[in-house]
Amino acid sequence: RKAKARRGRGKARNEGLLSKQKRSRRMKANDRERNRMHHLNSALDALRSVLPTFPDDAKLTKIETLRFAHNYIWALTQSLRLA
Repeated sequence: RKAKARRGRGKARNEGLLSKQKRSRRMKANDRERNRMHHLNSALDALRSVLPTFPDDAKLTKIETLRFAHNYIWALTQSLRLA
């Protein structure tokens, strides 16, 4: 019985420790995701800076930026093939 009582108290402590570990892992995962998004947004801003846009102050969305870049590269490729 003593062993069971000790296990029971240890389990409660372990559950608290697991909860702390879960929170810590979640916070680290959130930090990684936040950094990933910052890097992605920086890369998209760099891409936007080299794409011709009309008007110049209009900021394209992420998907618009990718589609525009794809089409722009395709158009440049076609113009090189014709030259």
